[in-house]
Parts: sequence; C-alpha cells; structure tokens
Amino acid sequence: MTAPLHLLRNIGISAHIDSGKTTLTERILFYTNRIHAIHDVRGKDGVGAKMDSMELERERGITIQSAATHCEWDGNHINIIDTPGHVDFTVEVERALRVLDGAVLVLCSVSGVQSQSITVDRQMKRYNVPRIAFVNKCDRQGANPFRVCDQLRDKLGHNSVMVQVPIGLEDQHVGVCDLVTMKAWYFEGENGENIREEEIPAELLEECESRREVLLDAVSMFDDDLMEAMLEEAVTPELMDNAIRKATIAREITPVLCGSAYKNKGVQALLDCVNKWLPAPNDVVNEAIDMEKSTEGNEVMVEVPSDGDKPLVALAFKLEDGRYGQLTYMRVYQGCMKKGDFMYNLRDRKKVKIGRLVRMHSDEMEDIDEASAGDIVATFGVDCYSGDTFTDGNVELAMSSMFVPNPVISLTITPKDNKAQVNMSKALQRFTKEDPTFRVSSDPETKETIIAGMGELQLEVYVERMKREYGAEVVTSPPRVAYREAITKRAEFDYTHKKQTGGSGQFGRVVGYIEPHDELDYEFVDQIKGGVIPREFIPSCDKGFKSMLAKGRLIEAPVTNVRVVINDGNYHAVDSSDTAFQAAAQGAWREVYEKAKPIILEPVMKVQIEGPIEFHGGMVATMMQRRGVVSGVNEESNYCQIDAEVPLSEMFGYATVIRSATQGKAEFTMEFARYAPVPSGVQTEIIEEWRKKKDEK
Repeated sequence: MTAPLHLLRNIGISAHIDSGKTTLTERILFYTNRIHAIHDVRGKDGVGAKMDSMELERERGITIQSAATHCEWDGNHINIIDTPGHVDFTVEVERALRVLDGAVLVLCSVSGVQSQSITVDRQMKRYNVPRIAFVNKCDRQGANPFRVCDQLRDKLGHNSVMVQVPIGLEDQHVGVCDLVTMKAWYFEGENGENIREEEIPAELLEECESRREVLLDAVSMFDDDLMEAMLEEAVTPELMDNAIRKATIAREITPVLCGSAYKNKGVQALLDCVNKWLPAPNDVVNEAIDMEKSTEGNEVMVEVPSDGDKPLVALAFKLEDGRYGQLTYMRVYQGCMKKGDFMYNLRDRKKVKIGRLVRMHSDEMEDIDEASAGDIVATFGVDCYSGDTFTDGNVELAMSSMFVPNPVISLTITPKDNKAQVNMSKALQRFTKEDPTFRVSSDPETKETIIAGMGELQLEVYVERMKREYGAEVVTSPPRVAYREAITKRAEFDYTHKKQTGGSGQFGRVVGYIEPHDELDYEFVDQIKGGVIPREFIPSCDKGFKSMLAKGRLIEAPVTNVRVVINDGNYHAVDSSDTAFQAAAQGAWREVYEKAKPIILEPVMKVQIEGPIEFHGGMVATMMQRRGVVSGVNEESNYCQIDAEVPLSEMFGYATVIRSATQGKAEFTMEFARYAPVPSGVQTEIIEEWRKKKDEK
C-alpha cells in the first residue's frame, strides 16, 4: 500500500567517486531488513553490492546507472536512488535529483569536498533539493569530519553545522555523540546492529557542549518556540528537531552527521535524521508548465500539489531496456496511477494503458496495484522518452524538463561485419533513448558513425555494453576532422578542351580567373560579351566548376570561399556541347588551382573552462599546449572562467587532460566558432598523413 504522504521520503544518495554511496545504501538496506547479508562493492565473495546489479558495475567497482530501491524505517516509507559519482554519468545524477525531495550528500572524511561533490552540489541547487551531509570513512587514517564541515561552508557556501561528534577517529572510531539528545551511541555486534546508548564520555563533553551552542544559535533563527525555550533554558530534543527540520527544508542549514558505512557506524542514526529532517512530498513545492496558458517564449508555471485525489500528473525520468521490454521509471507528482488505467503522453498525445506497475529493488521488481502522489514507481509497456509527462487527460500540465549538458567528447565507431552493423544500430537506438547525453550522428563527408558523450569512460562503457548485451563488435577511432581547402590569391586560366574521335568531337574554351571570396562559399560570375560562349553553355561552365569543389587537390577536402569569373572563351558550331564546356571548366580548375596557392582550413572551437581559481595557471597551460588563444578570463570568488579558441583537432582526449590538470575539479564546454587557416608546419603534416593513408588504401 502507498504510505501516507507525511510518512513518505524520496531521497537520493550522491557524492564524489569512491566516497561510499553504494556501501552506505547497502548498509541502509541491511538495517531495514531489505537484504539479509552485507556484500561489499569490491568484495572478495564476488557477489558485489545489491545496488550495482550490472555486470560491468561489479567488475569495475563503480556505479554506472542510478538504481532505485525502497525500504521501511521506523514507520516511514523511504524511496532511495543510489547515483554514480563519475562526471561521465552526470545525467544519472541529474535525472535522479529532478524527481527527489531530499538528498544525502556523502563526503569522505579524509578527502573532504572534492570535484564531483562541487558538481553534485550545483545540481542539487539547480533543483532546490534540501540535503543533510554524511561524513563517511571516519575510520580511515587522516579522518577529520570537522575540517569537512568547514569545507562545506568555505567551498560550497553551505551553512553547515555539526549535529554529531565522532567518538574516536581512525582505528579508534566506535560511535557518535548526538548533540540533539546529548547522548553517546556505540554501534556494536558483527554488523553494527546493536546500538548502546550511554552518557557522553567526559573527555568529549566540553566539545559537545560548545558545538551544541553553535547548533542552537544556527537553528533558533528559524523557530520562535526554540528561541523562547533557549531564553528559559528549557530546550527539548523535540523543539530542536522541529527547528532543524524547518531550516533544512528551507535550505538554510546543512546538518552534518558522521560515521563509517564500511565499519557499520552511524547508519541507523542517519536513517533517523532522514525521517526527522528531510521533507515529505507535501513539504516541497513542485511546479509544472500550464500548456493551455503558455505561449512560445512565455511559460506559465503552476504549482502541482501532492494530492492523490487530483488529476494525474507523472514524469518519466529514466528508461531501461528490461527483460520484458522498456521499463519506465516514474515519479507521481499528483493524482493516482492504477494498474489497468489509461494515461496520456503530453508530448505526442498518445493514450497508453498501465499494464504492469512495480516498485524497484535494484534489479528486482515487486508488483503493486496502484501508486499515489509522491511515489516513485516503474511501469512496463509504455513507449516514451526520458522527460515525458503523463496525465489522465483532464489537465494540460507538463513537468519542466531537466538540464542536459552538451557532449564534450566523440568517437568514430565502425562495425566489424554485417551482423555487428544490425546489432550496433539496435544498441545505439536503445542507448540514445535511455541517455539524453549520449548522441549519435553521421558525418556527411566521411560517412562515419560518430558517438558523443560526457567523457571517455562513458563511451567506453557503451562500447563494452554493445559487445556484451548485443554481440556487436565495433572498432573505435577518433573521428576525422572536417577540414576545408581555400585559395589565397587570384590566378588566371585559359583552357581549351578539344577531343576528336571521328564524327562530331568535343570543343570548348574558357578564359577567366579565380579569386578568394570572404562572404560566400562559392560564387560564379559571368562576364562573357559578344556571344563568344553561347548563353546555353554558361550554366554548363558553372556546373563544371562547381563539381570540382567537392574535393580539393591538397587532401581532397571540400573547397570553400572561392569566386570564379569567366570573361572570354570560344566555341565550335558543331563540336561544342554541354559536356564539352563542363569538361573545359573542370580542366581549367585543375590547371589553375595550384597557382592560386591553396591552403587547408581547420574548424576552430570556442572553448569555455570553469574551475577553482587555484588551477588557473594549469587550465591556461592546457590551452596553450593545444594552439589555443585565450580570449578572456573571468574571476569570481574562488572560481574562474577561461574563454579560448582552439582547433578541434587538438581537443581530442582533452576531457581526460583537464581533469588530470585540475584534480578533476574543472569542467569545459565546446562549440564550433569558425574555420581558420592551419599553420604551414601543421599543413605539411596533414598532407603527408593524408598521402600515407591514401597509399595504404
């Protein structure tokens, strides 16, 4: 049955790579009796964590797809989504946060706030998600949760306050002191399932009291009752919990908890805090676009209350190709979804039947008959795209779509044989439907299939999945850069095409010049006077010159920015024809092209890099090493933005380089700016390489 709204929590667990998100989720499932044995992410038993159900995830020890589950804790129903940490799979985090009401930001007590913590925090801010922070790995050497709490304030701008103090650190870590109840909790037993509550140890009492004062000062601002109780010295844990809840939901404070998921410390206390402080669906304001009142360029937003009695509004936020067809993950914002009911897809107005409704537990499913407002469920047999809104037909409300970053890296893929070709196209069709950051295109010039995504790891995973799930063996290589050729000076031609083969022959003479043209790719100018070339043959000359533009004579790249002028010529009453003048124009082009001093043009990209100011020098250096020209630097508090123009040929593999140069803390975007001449040294290399490839063929 669907839980009452105030007892429902939809939370995400997000963090930097290797901060312990999946391990934490594994412990949560164990303590809530959803699993009966704990398995580690890279465990020796070879089973792997419950939430890493994909074979590739277990092999690599990383989360690739966000996985959903649900559990019960202390009477509350909690829907949990465990998300990846790698920036390559950032859309998985994006779409999870789009539908969640609250989040747990997991931080490593040794490394603190890392690059992906910054990205995840930015995503949480984008969707106004309240969060509590869990400082994990307090058992590790060098652990310092207090420093991490300060980093949350300094690096991310959070009003972070400790609500727990660890009892011992590194190998001495045995439990936590709770600053709300002022009790010490020790986690004992083989899996930390036995919680012993005692008075706070004498050596920690002074620190706990001073940190409790800081906590009270921070949260009393949001609750008059607590402020009054402080003046009367009658503060109770209930009053503190109410104030912390209000401040957390308003995103005015970030409560900081600590523990060690791997060593089974502090997880049950975290679950208590999720119940007490994170919002229920009816505590959050959700908005949708009113399609009836909106016009192009003017979206009218309306509030969607979490009310099960109102018309249905649900968002399909994630798709998977399951064993029984497409599995569509949905968040029900308003109304009720029942098995056997019909609903409408707002995008294409198609009516679909809800054949099977399930709750997900990683890769397992539990059938249910209905889902109400606030719930996260999945359904089969619904053909749709990620981001589609479904209604019961009584309202025209579209949940605003999520932010999808542009791909930053691409690869060329070639199938090994015909069977692989068929399977590859099936795989690409599925992956593009599932993942909005994964794009497929075909180069019109090279006819190559190009896949693009957020990083080399993401593309590597998709290529591996093509092989394993579809049996499609493909060869990958960096895509060929779409070079162009252009001429740099005016050159004159005078060419006669003459062919005699018995009977009527071929004759045509064209005279004129070619010159560079800045504005148009190609212009043909007819300056023939006195009918030296009859009118009917002028289009043939144009056609002949135009046919030569497809392949230049340096590297067979398309020729651009050229003007052809014909001002004289000759014809023969019998032998001149359409074909003869086309051939004359083509011959004239071959003769004059070298004289016009052709050069190669390359695509230049507009690149924007954003990262912490401490890496400013390193970021600029990566641009300089790539023949980049920095056009602007914008510094703001601890961040800086660098604008540059860089040749596309130098940008392959840059995603890995910029991450290495900035400890993974910088991001970049890239878009086409213009074509520019290649330096002469580079041009020689390109021509030599092209000739070598041609000889090999």
